[in-house]
Amino acid sequence: MRVSIHLSSSEKEEYIQFLKEYEDIFAWSYDDMTGLSTSIVAHKLATDPMCPPVKQKLRKFKPDMSLKNKRGSQQANQSQGEDITESYDGWRILFDGAANFKGVGIGAVLVLETGQHYPVSAKLRFPCTNNMAEYEACILGFRLSIDMNVQELLVIGDSDLLVHQVLGEWAMKNTKILPYLYYVQELMKRFTKIEFKHVPRIHNEFADALATLSSMIQHLDKNFIDHIPVGIHNQPAYCAHVEENKEWKSMVP
Repeated sequence: MRVSIHLSSSEKEEYIQFLKEYEDIFAWSYDDMTGLSTSIVAHKLATDPMCPPVKQKLRKFKPDMSLKNKRGSQQANQSQGEDITESYDGWRILFDGAANFKGVGIGAVLVLETGQHYPVSAKLRFPCTNNMAEYEACILGFRLSIDMNVQELLVIGDSDLLVHQVLGEWAMKNTKILPYLYYVQELMKRFTKIEFKHVPRIHNEFADALATLSSMIQHLDKNFIDHIPVGIHNQPAYCAHVEENKEWKSMVP
């Protein structure tokens, strides 16, 4: 039998069965073939013995570029380690947008000085990119803050693009985003003091969860979804069942 890509399916199956039946006879690795020369498996570079290899000198970047890279690395490490959402004492809004095969959702949560959380979310039913969803979520958080009569606000999001565009550090190249930017800048005038901070997604899990939930839910026009209370269970459900049984048994004479 000649082994090649032209084997039929029946010939392949026959060949595989043959190998499995006599797998102890065949050599499957170099260690199984004792006595062979190492030149079969060893690879040697064709170098001139009269010209020994020379170690290359370490390349150096420009001093200003090297310093810039070092600072960028330090800022990235600090942003990963510090959770600004917990260290800030004032009013703050966290926002996020989510787009997937189910749809597009946005979420925001207003955190008061006392630590009270006010979440809000929405599902978008119009064509929307990821960056548009981030702006929609930010605007949703702004409207909630304005309704709560917040004067000083820290805006927190994991969209690096939005934060830098709003601060004027990055140029606006997408014409679809331009109306959003103008509207955000107009809403910013409603606050006496406002700051923007970019955080990693791991520090924006609450807003991310709201946006993802909104994007996955299939809303019907006549249905209204009430608020979803989130409780905390400190023990498995069967533990409460066992305690109830014990209390009932203690009442039996």
